[in-house]
Amino acid sequence: MHRVAVAVEAAAAAARAASSTTARGSYTTPLFMPVGTRGAIKYLSAADYERVGAQIVLGNTYHLMLRPGAELIERFGGLGSFAGWDGLTLTDSGGFQVFSLDPSVDDDGVTFKSTYDGSTHRFTPEIAVDVQQRLGADIQMVLDVCPPLPSPPEVVRLAVERTSAWAERARRVHSRTDQALFGIVQGGTSEALRAESAQRTVALGFDGYGIGGLSVGESRGEMLPALAAAIDHLPADRPRYLMGVGDPASLVEAVALGVDQFDCVMQTRLGRHGTALTSEGRFQAKAARHADVDAPLDANCPCDVCARHSRGYIRHLLQVGEPTASRLLSIHNVAWTIDLMSRMRAAILDGTFARLRSDILAVWG
Repeated sequence: MHRVAVAVEAAAAAARAASSTTARGSYTTPLFMPVGTRGAIKYLSAADYERVGAQIVLGNTYHLMLRPGAELIERFGGLGSFAGWDGLTLTDSGGFQVFSLDPSVDDDGVTFKSTYDGSTHRFTPEIAVDVQQRLGADIQMVLDVCPPLPSPPEVVRLAVERTSAWAERARRVHSRTDQALFGIVQGGTSEALRAESAQRTVALGFDGYGIGGLSVGESRGEMLPALAAAIDHLPADRPRYLMGVGDPASLVEAVALGVDQFDCVMQTRLGRHGTALTSEGRFQAKAARHADVDAPLDANCPCDVCARHSRGYIRHLLQVGEPTASRLLSIHNVAWTIDLMSRMRAAILDGTFARLRSDILAVWG
């Protein structure tokens, strides 16, 4: 029995406005999920998550199992309770972080060293499930193999084989009835491998489906056909989640193909480095031209930062090295992206999605 029910409310070709119901609550899509890697979105608190309109916040299994440890978080009642967040949570498997460390990989799992203290750890599909059940997120992801791009065909093929085998093992041991389990599709930029991986993952019967291993160095022109090949084989009654993608052009193009939900660290990373996302594109808030501008970062943005603070003020904070600037820009960027997804949803519902897509691509394409 599936733990996530999807109700499609409207469609514009393949794009869809839907709601998905989990054991603990529902969320509407298209949806952007901000990333709280170590239990917090950088510079934001749980109160901020509510103000920016977040519905789901991510946590990272790799980091959380190392610090403070899944057992401690379990004693607090799970990741949401630990962070003081009443909304929904999703934990990724930590596979991307593990593989970025160039670990020792075999058919059974991976052996890697902690970035915190150099200690050695073993990670298998079963361990990934157990850790995430202890973390208690509403949605957990299976452990997958995420190859860098470009990679030789044999490397991508092996990643598909191991991801499929590991997904079956994860499916077998997952036992929490109040927690959804999503499978992951791999396959690089190969349309044939993406289709095969999607078919094999769907055959295992997951609650939802992530598409991983994209936006890792390939062009958008390479990404979109591979994404479309995967979506063609994913069921319409399950959520579709494009992992690690957050630039506006890719968001709207993926929604046009039928993707429901996304996550990315780009919004807060840009904020920490003084960059604002706006309806006119991105800009460096520290630029001298903003010094005497008594206008918000984006006049069309509904966030608290744009309602209260001017470009001139934020530029001043950046000039003097005040950390508040990074916080304000991070809040704005997350809120702006969440609002962008809300605008896509509204456009699908009212039949104007094609026009909105064209407008977004004119600025961000």
